[in-house]
Amino acid sequence: MYFPTAGFISLIVTLDNGAQLEVGIIGNEGMLGSALTLDVSVSPQLAIVQGVGTALRMSAPAFRRQCQQNAKLRERLARYVYVSMRQLAQMSACTRYHQVEARLARRLLMSRDCAGANELHLTHEFLASTLGVRRVGITQAARALQARGLIRYSRGDITITDGAGLEIRSCECYGRGNHMYAQGLDSLRTRSNSCMRPSARGPPT
Repeated sequence: MYFPTAGFISLIVTLDNGAQLEVGIIGNEGMLGSALTLDVSVSPQLAIVQGVGTALRMSAPAFRRQCQQNAKLRERLARYVYVSMRQLAQMSACTRYHQVEARLARRLLMSRDCAGANELHLTHEFLASTLGVRRVGITQAARALQARGLIRYSRGDITITDGAGLEIRSCECYGRGNHMYAQGLDSLRTRSNSCMRPSARGPPT
């Protein structure tokens, strides 16, 4: 089990043909290894750490012991898994129905919230892979956002210059994701130190 305290982790689904799609992001509100709460020891997704960060670590046996002994922890973890499942469903719908520019805006906002900074290092190749589109689609969307004065980008370095404007260009999934976590985990979102989540308190304890 890993509980990020800084930085964030992308959850990636990989198909047999090598195609990849990002289906979730874990920040300091959550944990990597939530399948253990369901007594499943194998993760269905590939986890990729993004940027420099730190995390707390707990062995699987120790985590299971804590779950058995702490009813409040079990309740908190169950709610986190539930909200994560809702978020996964929302991102699936987003991938199917929303345009690339809006999805890119959402992804950049999520990265900003996780990193706690407007300066990001995300290559077009990586964004294309995680969003499930061609690289040219990311390039066109980034140019459109830059033309509106919302971002600057060069060789994988992206700076958000107008966060409020970028939220307007984002699809509704960014706001809905924040609402899901605020509603499900009973806390308020701290934009500067969260990952599309409402809580900046660290791992659920």
